[in-house]
Parts: sequence; C-alpha cells; structure tokens
Amino acid sequence: MRLPPGMVAVAVLSGLLAVAAAALLADSARRRGGPHRQAHLLFAVAATIALATVVAGVVAVLGATEHGAHRRGQGMGWASLIAVGTALSGLGYCAGLLRLPGAMVARAAAARLLLDGLTVAAAIWFVGWVLLSEPTRLLGPATPSACPAILLASVTAAITAGLTGMVVARADGPRTRLAVLGVGTTATATGGLVLAAGVCQGGSAMALTGAALLAVGMLAGALAVHRVDAPGQVDIDLISRDGEYAFIPMVAMAGSAMYHLVQGGRFDALGIIAGSLEGFALVTRQYLTLNDVRSYAHRLADREAHFRELAHTDPLTTLANRRGLLREMQRCATEGGGCVLLGLDLDGFKNVNDMRGHDVGDMVLAEVGRRLRSNLRPGDLAARLGGDEFAVLMRGRPTDADVVAERLLGVLGRPYDQEGGAVFLSVSIGVAGQGGDDPDVVGLLRHADLALRYAKQRGKNRIERYDGSYDQLLTRRTRLEHEMRGAIERDELRLAFQPVASLPSVRPVGAEALLRWHHPELGNVRPDEFIPLAEECGMIAKLGAWVLHQACWQLSRWLADGHDVWVSVNVSPRELHAPEYVVQVAEALRAHHVPPQRLVLEVTEHAVATDLDELIRRLTALRRTGVRIALDDFGAGYSSLGQLRRLPIDILKIDHSLVAEHEPVRPVGRDGPAFAPMVDIVMRLGHQFGLEVIAEGVTNPAELAAVVAAGCRFGQGALFGWGVPAEHLEAMLEAATSPGARPASAPPAPPPPPLRPTSSPLLPRLRSHPPASPSVPAPRPAYEESTQAGPVDETPNGDGIPRS
Repeated sequence: MRLPPGMVAVAVLSGLLAVAAAALLADSARRRGGPHRQAHLLFAVAATIALATVVAGVVAVLGATEHGAHRRGQGMGWASLIAVGTALSGLGYCAGLLRLPGAMVARAAAARLLLDGLTVAAAIWFVGWVLLSEPTRLLGPATPSACPAILLASVTAAITAGLTGMVVARADGPRTRLAVLGVGTTATATGGLVLAAGVCQGGSAMALTGAALLAVGMLAGALAVHRVDAPGQVDIDLISRDGEYAFIPMVAMAGSAMYHLVQGGRFDALGIIAGSLEGFALVTRQYLTLNDVRSYAHRLADREAHFRELAHTDPLTTLANRRGLLREMQRCATEGGGCVLLGLDLDGFKNVNDMRGHDVGDMVLAEVGRRLRSNLRPGDLAARLGGDEFAVLMRGRPTDADVVAERLLGVLGRPYDQEGGAVFLSVSIGVAGQGGDDPDVVGLLRHADLALRYAKQRGKNRIERYDGSYDQLLTRRTRLEHEMRGAIERDELRLAFQPVASLPSVRPVGAEALLRWHHPELGNVRPDEFIPLAEECGMIAKLGAWVLHQACWQLSRWLADGHDVWVSVNVSPRELHAPEYVVQVAEALRAHHVPPQRLVLEVTEHAVATDLDELIRRLTALRRTGVRIALDDFGAGYSSLGQLRRLPIDILKIDHSLVAEHEPVRPVGRDGPAFAPMVDIVMRLGHQFGLEVIAEGVTNPAELAAVVAAGCRFGQGALFGWGVPAEHLEAMLEAATSPGARPASAPPAPPPPPLRPTSSPLLPRLRSHPPASPSVPAPRPAYEESTQAGPVDETPNGDGIPRS
C-alpha cells in the first residue's frame, strides 16, 4: 500500500524543515562565543538528534506502508528508537535552555527551578493520563494503547513542557524570543511523542503529523536562537514569580483526579507514581524554600550586626565613634565602679591639612588610632569623636588615668613619618572622672570637654583635670556672650580716656580711648574678659565701630572747645581684615568733623607676627585717609628692624616691660639721672626712622626721669592718670591750659639729648615734615605704599589697664 502524494509531500517537507533547522543551529553554534557558546552547542546537538528522529519516523512510516502493517514487532522497534531520540533531543534542548546566561546563577536556584519544572511536568503528565486513559479516552478509538515507547516520549514531552514553561514564566522581560524558543522546544518533544505513538500504532497520518510538528518546532527554535541578539540574558527572578507554581499544578491534578474518580476510573501504578512525584517535588521545594528563608534570616541578622557595629565605628581609624563611646559609657555607668574619660585634641592638626593635604592628614589620624589602641589597658576604649578630637574611656581609679594620660602625651607627641617629611604634633588632654553613683554620661563627656578646652587655653601640650569652677566660668562666659549682644542698645558701654602726657611738663596732650562695660547685674566686666570673647563670637567689629564713633564724637567736642588734643583708638585684627574698615574710618572722621591727623589708630606689635605684607597693605590704606598709625607694645619681641623699616607707621609705643627696667644705667663720663638703656635704644631707633615715641607704663617718678633722660617726648601710664571719664579728662585739660598752671611734680631738668648721627639720609625727610602742632606727634613720611593691614592682639596696656 502506497502513501498518498499529500502525505509523501508532508514527509519530505518535514525532513527538509528538520534539515534546515539543524543547519541553522549548527551555524549558530559555530559563530557563537563566550557564555552563549555552550548553550548553542547543546541546541545544535539536540537538533541533530531530532533530525535523526524525524528521518527514523519517516523511514518507519514508509517501511510499514511498503511491507504491510502486520510487521508490528518492527514498528515497535522503530517507535522505541523514535522515543529514545525524542527523549535525548528534548533533554538536550532543556539543557541548552538552562545553560543560557542567567538561567542557573547558583546551585540552589537551579535546584528550585528544576523542582518547579518537575512539579509542572508531573501535573501535565497526570492530567494527560486521566484524559487519555479509561474511562475518559478523550481521543476515542484513536487513543493509542499502552506502549513503552509512548510512555517514555510522554514523560519527555511533559518534562520539556514543564521546564521550558517555568524558565519562560520566571524570566525578566522582554521574553518574546525566549517564549518562541520554549514553544519550539515543547513542540519538538510533543511531535516526537505523536510520531512515536503513530509508529507504534501503525497510524501513518498520526506519525506524519508528529513528524511535521517536530520539524516545525525545530525550525521555530532554530529561528529564535539563530538571531544575533537572541535569546540573550535570561535573568530568572525566583522571588517575585514564586507563588503560582504550586497552586496551578496542584489544582489541575486534584481536579483531574476527582473527575477520574467520578467517572468510575481507577488509579494504577503510573497514576500513583505521578501523584507521588508531585508530592515529593512540592515537599522538597518547600524544604529548599525554608532553608532559603533561614539562610536569609541568618544573613540579615549578620548584616544587621555588621551595620550596627559600623554605626558605632569610625571608618578612618576603626576606633569607636561618638555613638559607640556613649554606648560604652552608658554600660560602664550601669555596671558601676566608676569610669574616667580622657578627651584628646591634636594641637596644630589644621596646619597639616592645609600644608600637606587631607590625604596626609587622614594617614596621621589613622596612625593616631593605632597608637591609641596599642597603648591602652585591656578593657579601655578609644574613640574618635570627629576631626582631630579623640577620647579614651577607662575603668578604675583616677590615678591610673593620670598615668595613661602622661603616656599618651608622650606617645602621640612623637613624629609621624609621612612621604615628604615627618609631621610633628602635640596633644592636649582633658581628664574627667565619674563616681559609681553618678550615671550622668552626658555630663561626664561635657566635663572632659571642658577640661580639654582649658588645657588648650593654658598653653596646649598638657594635661588638665576637670574642676567644678570650670562650670561657673563657662556659665559666666555664656551669659557674657548673650548680654554683650545687647550692651550697646541698652547703653551699658562707656569710654574711659587714659591721658598721654607731654614730657617733661606732664601736660596732657592726648588720650587713649578704653572701652568699659558696666552691667546692671554683673557689675563692671573687665575688658580682658569680654574683649577676647567679642573676638571669638564675632562682636568685635560692632564694638569697634561703636568705640570709633564715640571717640571721634568726643574728640570733636574737645577740639571745638579749643583743646589741643588727639585721641588714639585700638584696632582689632578682625577690623583690620574687614575690607570696609577704611571706609568706616573715613566716614567717622567726616561725620564728626575731626581732622584726620588728630586720630591715631593703634596696632599691637603682635599683629606683625601674622602676615607682614597684608598688614602693610591694610595700614597703608588707612594712612591714606590722613590718620596716624601707632605700633603698640613695641619691644614685646615680634618686630625686627627690617619689619620696622617697612611698616607704614608714625608712632612707636614702648612696651612697659622696657620702661620698668630694674637697674637703670647712669651716663658714662658725665653727671645726670639714670636712664633706661632699652628706652634710649628705641628712642634712637625711632628717631632714625622718623617716628615719634611714646613710653607706656610709666608708674613712678624714677621711671619718668629715666624716659625723659632718654629723650622721650610723650609718656603714658598710671603716673599721669588712669582711664577716666571724658569729663574728668576735660577737667585735666582745662587745668593744664589755665594761666599759672604748673606740673604737680616736675622732674629735674634732663640733660641734653644724645647726639644723633648727622649722616643719616632720613634727617632731611624729618626736617621737611614738621609736626602739625607742638603737642601732636608728627606724622611719618610714607616709605612704603600698600593697601592692607594685619591683625592686632588684645592685651593689657603697659600700665595694666586693658585696651578696648
């Protein structure tokens, strides 16, 4: 019996499609590389086996038709061969699908995926068995009878369908190409099943239908794989799509089982095996899920502990941070027994960051952390609180803390070897103790910080133990800062004027304006207490502007009353560095109609030590307004002759330490009063540079005689009067200018001033700039032209009266 031409055409076309699919997959495997190559090789091998299965099926159909259907044994052999080929090709396709990048990222994930596929496969096979077995027999007479080949092929088709379905369902989008590959793979396995059933039953039409389905499935899979970008990364997500796999297969199996029993069917060994596999797969899958949950919980707990530890650890030094220190302090307070806290701050560390860079600074901080760890007792805790501030928490007696603090003072003061040279630092340490009955953790930290602050203020590189008076000082300091901000508005500030006398007549010719603060509750606040505080809190500029205007207002009144007087005002570093200060001075002079040469701005010698070039520029800009500049506290040790030559100043104010020499020198070879040699030297130096000189801190007649003997024309100090209100100084001016006024205690006539060298090139300049008034020091010619000035130090005057 011959096949109809249409069936022959189907057979030939199926073979051609299978050959084309195998060729495409072989070419794809040849061209692919990297992580895709192994998967494509498996696809190519599976396609070759499937091609052989199609050929075997076509040959079996043609042979059975040619020789008759009675050769059933031969048909069974071909069916078994086709079933084996279907199983091998289906498993090959599944293996290739699982070898795609991202499909099996871990063993546990692969196991869950395989179990899920087996669960779906068991449900598919069981539902198919119910539909095709007695009493349902969905295909009726066409239902194939029991055959080992059909059983093997059906199992293969169910596994292929279940596994490919799970891979496609759980992969991230886009999944179109992957879905085509999965459908093609399932169609290939299903076609093999139909082909094996047709050959086993001798049904040529069924066999050729299976061959055609197998070939079409091969071609669909080959087209999905052959493209350059397909199927790509699978990226299976086992979490967001991990619920429906258990419900749908179980519902399908339960429904089909109930239907089978209702129809009077019975479960044989195959049905029981399928149901058992389903149950074991689900139980195993849930066991793996439970292990995953436990493992995730352990990892979460470990990470939580890790991050909790990180939250209490400084990442740079690996010491405890502030949070970790507070936790340990609370634990120490709870356990009792007392603990001691050491606060440490590196002196001069900011210069390391500024000059050497933050990388070197970080390495120095890390080395500080290592030195702290290696020099503490067991049980002590070192912490970095931020920046260059550290702390050490110790348990035990305060005497032990003193020993440790001394050791740390030496250890942390050693050089820090870095690329580019060693770094030298010192450390200041504040120590605070806590009793066993005092669990105030925040208070202990505050006490250590206060002790550290006083260690920094008292010279650095030292240890300071907390004292109860620190709290009182801090409370007063805080209140002073608060009250100072409204002192001008509440009219609590006053100016006192300390006279500057002309020598030897001791007639007042000028005055230095001194700021005084009388608080209604705190009383008289010392200038050396509130002026440094004003510098720190940013109030000094406001106070300085008030002093400038008040001094100019008072000076204008004295000048209007006919007094030949000038007034000096101290300038703070912040005022000098403010770009608008020159404008403020000019406006104050203009507002109060004060001749500029009558106003003297005093800059302390300490300002020269900061930035000389900047100081010169600032002072030059001020001198252009017409005011005169005085260098205060000269002789304190900062100025050099070269700096003095460059500074645009008019007046030198000799520091009281030079005036109050203990052993005045008597002239050699002639009679006369003893004189202060340092004052004499400064006088000669000032005259050589064209400067007027004022001796500060003159407190007794002997010092007065000494400075007069040295040739000093002006003096200031307690001998001529303390800082007094404006009306008192005005009375002194009135008394000095009244007819018949005489000095209260005129010193003896001084000897002629020492001869000055006549060859100095400065003398013609001095003669070309006479004084504006006999009682007003002459302005110095401008040797240098600049625009800015440097900072000033707020220290007491030579007579012990603080400046404004």
